[in-house]
Amino acid sequence: MAASAHTARRSRGEGANIQKKKKPQRKLDKGKARASVQDLGNVQAGPSHDDGPSASSGVWESEEWPWVSITDASPSKQAPVFTKDGRYELPAFTIYFFNIVGSSVKVYSAATGLVVSSLSSGTSGSHQDIITSAILSPHNAFQLITGSLDGCIKTWNFIDAVLLQTLNVEHPVHFIAAHQQFKDCLFVSTAKRQYARGKGKASLSDDGLILRISTKPTLETANRDIQNSSEIALVGKTRLPHGFSMSPSGAWLVAIAGHKAYVASTADLKAGFTKFVSPEALTCLAFHPFDEYFATGDDKGVVRLWYCLDKDLTTQTVVGVEKRAPTTTLHWHAHAVSALAFTSNGAYLLSGGEESVLVIWQIHTGKKEFVPRVGAPIMNISIPRSRPEEYLLGLTDASFVFVGAETLKITRSFSRIKFDSSQNPSDSTPLAVHSLSATVILPSSHPSSLQTYSLSKSKLIAELEIAPSNRVSRREEKVLEPSRVVCAIVSHSGEWMATVDTRAGDDSFRGEAYLKMWRWEEASSSWVLNTRVNRPHGLTKITSISFSPEPIGLLVTTGQDGSIKMWRLRSIQSKKKDSSESFWVLRSTVAFRDEIPNHASWSPDGSLLAVSLGPFVAFYDPSSSCLVRVLAIRETCPMVTSAHFLGAGGRYLAVVGKRDVVLWDLVVQRAQWLYRSEAPIYAAISHPHEERLAVLERGQPTTDPDIRATFVSIFDAYTIAPSKRVTVPFLLRAAVWYPPSQSHEPTSFSLLGITSKNCAVLFGDEAQLPTDTGVSTGALVDSSAGAQKASLFRDIFGVSAFTDNSTAPVATFYPVMSSSARRTTETILDVPAYLSPPVGSLYNVLLESFLQRRLPEDNLAAESASQPIKEIGIVDESMDVGQETQLSGRGFVDEEEIGSFVELFRQIAVESPLAYHHAASLRSTHASFGAAPPTSSRPKHRDKGKSIPQPTPQESYPSPESTPSLTAVPPTVGRKRRKSQAS
Repeated sequence: MAASAHTARRSRGEGANIQKKKKPQRKLDKGKARASVQDLGNVQAGPSHDDGPSASSGVWESEEWPWVSITDASPSKQAPVFTKDGRYELPAFTIYFFNIVGSSVKVYSAATGLVVSSLSSGTSGSHQDIITSAILSPHNAFQLITGSLDGCIKTWNFIDAVLLQTLNVEHPVHFIAAHQQFKDCLFVSTAKRQYARGKGKASLSDDGLILRISTKPTLETANRDIQNSSEIALVGKTRLPHGFSMSPSGAWLVAIAGHKAYVASTADLKAGFTKFVSPEALTCLAFHPFDEYFATGDDKGVVRLWYCLDKDLTTQTVVGVEKRAPTTTLHWHAHAVSALAFTSNGAYLLSGGEESVLVIWQIHTGKKEFVPRVGAPIMNISIPRSRPEEYLLGLTDASFVFVGAETLKITRSFSRIKFDSSQNPSDSTPLAVHSLSATVILPSSHPSSLQTYSLSKSKLIAELEIAPSNRVSRREEKVLEPSRVVCAIVSHSGEWMATVDTRAGDDSFRGEAYLKMWRWEEASSSWVLNTRVNRPHGLTKITSISFSPEPIGLLVTTGQDGSIKMWRLRSIQSKKKDSSESFWVLRSTVAFRDEIPNHASWSPDGSLLAVSLGPFVAFYDPSSSCLVRVLAIRETCPMVTSAHFLGAGGRYLAVVGKRDVVLWDLVVQRAQWLYRSEAPIYAAISHPHEERLAVLERGQPTTDPDIRATFVSIFDAYTIAPSKRVTVPFLLRAAVWYPPSQSHEPTSFSLLGITSKNCAVLFGDEAQLPTDTGVSTGALVDSSAGAQKASLFRDIFGVSAFTDNSTAPVATFYPVMSSSARRTTETILDVPAYLSPPVGSLYNVLLESFLQRRLPEDNLAAESASQPIKEIGIVDESMDVGQETQLSGRGFVDEEEIGSFVELFRQIAVESPLAYHHAASLRSTHASFGAAPPTSSRPKHRDKGKSIPQPTPQESYPSPESTPSLTAVPPTVGRKRRKSQAS
């Protein structure tokens, strides 16, 4: 039997004598692998008795596997910048704000929180380093100015996402300030670069420079992509500032660094800065919108108002002497103040910090109000110019929260994936995929919470607090250790989720460990706690947890106490309601010798449970909890870390050790092959449908020893060497199988992981994310399809005047502008402001496009006869129309009224204002008596000696019978005029 099986394996190419053709090899410093086949004989025999010849060791060339990051870069400390809320400035009344994310600026919709565009995101001319500052141009509300550590200042037209200018400052830029009083001028805070001797590497120093930079380029660089400033002047030297701003009046420059506030007058920049001392290190800065004073926060939680913007106080008598300024202190925060902002009316001051509490100070009275538990420590505060007024809080977990100024409650919040930056990379990381909601379950910004994220929608769905805990502790007390979620797993059907949260104990507190089962409610699309088990394995660590395939409905947990526990779902009849209640109970507990179980996995049909215990793999029957068989591989794999069933049939079992992988055939009870790696094996993930296995190894690429990487080897059940060997440029803390799209091949691998730097990544064959609107750089578009741009003409004439009614029923009144002419006019105006020609040159073209010539009476009669006349009322909802207004099929006005208006406009355009005023007074007088005005009352006008022909009275004025009724005209109020002599 053994010989026949061995011959059959050789015929399939599985034997050790079948040598694969070597691929082009590349020497690797680490991750070198040796593959061999070793027949271990009978499972009870232990060591192998029929060792086959080992395959020659080889090195496989590794390529980088496709991968994409799901999380954004670290959030910036600078507050988001809002666009101006002018009603006719942006499309569809939408207010946007700009948030710095790494080396790009993302444009968010303030109403929906969605990313609509991105500036400097991989396009030509993008910033090459982290962006540190962004401001709106004081001279153009549609331009954004950004500064970066790459030493460049860029000006963007954010409406069309066009880069307008790039200035090279040659120093890392930290802050930018500008004011409309200083045209073509920027004030920039930069840091000096220091170069290490002999290494040629630059590092930033603690010294800062405040520069006055002209935005006009030099003649030599005017036509280049990167330009040099024509004038750079030094204002003063400071320590590396934590805040830099210009007063709203443009009279003062203020920078804070260390324990000092640096103040300079823009009227006398040559005098430099005056230093004012603070008792504590300053952390943030904010200017009052009207009065000449500013506020700072320090690392002790004190908010201080500085009244030192005075020429008498800033005049330096002795250079270098530090001064003290009159201040007012406001103290509530126990930790450092990280954000300050004044309200638009200047009556309130907002502050925030580590306490996750927004404090609203009433400046004149000193009273304060609070908005607690905003979700995370506050990093910055912005106040948009909206009605009603709102406050935007930027939190440390990269989320945004809007707080209503009237209610002081959170109105809306939005964020993408957020992580806990303080979590140790060595800690266990929960990671799971929920099939019912098509979401992934990840650790949240707080260690006691989980978050669900939708990759298809690129949206954070919900946050689940697994263990309620205090998120802030006082400075005087010892920092409280919160409960941490160390494991999360979802059943195959997606109905149940099991989590494990622990809390370490100390001398005064005993540790906690909870096993919690959550049930998915389809109606509310949320997880509901169903069962909680206190200390399922005592105070020892839970090593693994796994759901059985349906419909068996079992849960197995293993712990360092040496026990293997099986839990089942129990249902009882409810007394109050005519229904049953389900909850989880312990069914059985088993143990194998004195070994500590490390991992448990189920066969695809749920008939076997494989538990890894030291050098053994024990197989249990789930129905009876009886030990069926033991696989002993002490010599080949001294420590088994996990065991995985391969394929849908579960014939093969991959036994993974610290550096070894053994593939075991459960039918013939023989080892197929042995793989031994020189790099530590982190984890192994089996393909759910194919007999394939991905082995993740910790390695180090040869190109840059400072960058850690992960090697991934893909194995098939019938080959002795990896069919593919790839790398990803990061180390992983956790990785799970992620279902690929239907367009991918069935044998392809798609994995979801969390890196050691708290970043969620999707990697594998053809790894890609759904198209996100704001990922690439693009022009801002209307948020709703078909929405009309706000304009003054739309408010006057209504929305229907600018709506294409080519498919609507034909109205009986005369069209003012055809749809084709309207579309042509829109294309003329649909260009950036800096590219459009002067309005004067477009006047005649626009008039010809908007106005349509009147048809002759014969053509009008023929057109009216050819079309059916329908009595319809067309009322625009945006126009104020009285209830008694009646619309006839003929139109709003008759021909006589139109003729009078045409004559009125002709008189305005041809005659001089003085003559028209005299003629208008005569016409109004004669019209009141029903007589025609004399021809001598209209004097002849001369232009360069030529007389202008005047129309006859019969052509100029309508007859008394056709004159509109004067009863509809309101009577004039004032002194009664004397009757004309001509009447």
